[in-house]
Amino acid sequence: MSTVPILPPSAASPPPPGGFWGDAWRRFRRKLLPMLALGYVILLGLVALGAPAIVGTKPVICRYKGRIYFPCLGYLHPRLENPIFRRDRFRNPFYVSLRDKDPKSWAIYPLIYQDPERRVGREEVDGLRPMQKTAAPAPLAPRPGQPPAEPTFGDPFGAPPAGGTAAPPVPGFGDPFGDPFASGPDPGGSRPPEIDDGPPNSYHWMGVTNGNRIDVLAIIVHGTKIAMLIGFVTVGIAASIGITLGAIAGYAGGWIDIFISRVTEFFMSIPVLILIIALLAVIDKPSIWHIMLVLGLTQWTSICRLTRAEFLKLRTLDYVTAARAMGAGVPRILFRHILPNAMAPVLVPITFGIAGAILTESGLSLLGLGSPPDTPSWGALLNRGRENFETMWWLIVFPGLAIFSTVLAYNLIGEGLQEATDPRLRESAK
Repeated sequence: MSTVPILPPSAASPPPPGGFWGDAWRRFRRKLLPMLALGYVILLGLVALGAPAIVGTKPVICRYKGRIYFPCLGYLHPRLENPIFRRDRFRNPFYVSLRDKDPKSWAIYPLIYQDPERRVGREEVDGLRPMQKTAAPAPLAPRPGQPPAEPTFGDPFGAPPAGGTAAPPVPGFGDPFGDPFASGPDPGGSRPPEIDDGPPNSYHWMGVTNGNRIDVLAIIVHGTKIAMLIGFVTVGIAASIGITLGAIAGYAGGWIDIFISRVTEFFMSIPVLILIIALLAVIDKPSIWHIMLVLGLTQWTSICRLTRAEFLKLRTLDYVTAARAMGAGVPRILFRHILPNAMAPVLVPITFGIAGAILTESGLSLLGLGSPPDTPSWGALLNRGRENFETMWWLIVFPGLAIFSTVLAYNLIGEGLQEATDPRLRESAK
């Protein structure tokens, strides 16, 4: 009698715990650069959500007339700011209006006191800072019958109070980190004109823009929200269109597949940048939402083709035939049984599409066709600096680094996903 050898438990090869996605996550986790890129993207998301609390001139939280308010939410959307501040006609600086209209009020301001929408000079920043720790000179005793003089804090532009010590000298005009708001005569005519446009200094760590002198750091921090919105909303629209059309074409086949394939090829044959410029030219006043919609309507073709190919492969498998035999409807078969198994290769172009959307919006803004001028955008900063890039290098370097690092992070995540979910790449890596 022949016996069948029983393999020990260690010789068996059970499926990995957690299934395909659990195994893909473990493989993705082992790669250093994609994990660092994922952490950087998560950090960008936190900066985008917390931008009003990081840079701004409106309080994060304040007590006004006995109630608690969060004025900084107005940076996310004007409707989120309580209308009481508009009714009471608050003016900039906010802390002056808050102090004058309610002396008992208090407020907690963002970490960096700057604004992405208007100029904030050193006189306003110094007005919010506490008084200097050095003791001020004792005031002279008032003469009999004369009311006591009100305490003075000196000239906010650097002139000392009466009887005080002389103000420290203004940094030299050749110092790139000098104060761009320093006033005073320039008898020698040695002051270069670009110093008024604001190179990096102690008040503006990344300098200010030309013309309106808005802080570059504030624009970059608040522009993170625009970059994240551009990426996710654009790819969300493109993925919705591409996955739906690709699933229908791959599952139905026949003339439906032929029609959707020809439409996809038609959109692929049109230069995307030319189509975007033409569509934006039709819109009277394009907003950031119009740009997201136009980008989403033009970037779905690659996702559609990949989804179609996966559905053509998976629709003939046994579990799909069993679901069809049990009476499952077409929508359930498409989106419940086939789509979860087809998402692995589709996620890769989605990740690359986020980086492409950010890069396209920055390019449009660089050409002056992107976000409206009042929208804090990285591409808009590049557009401001391209005319004077030799003297205003900070308008090129800092937003350029932000765009480069964000696009690189998404590309690294896409490559990591591709290596973690593609069996052929996994085998070749061994």
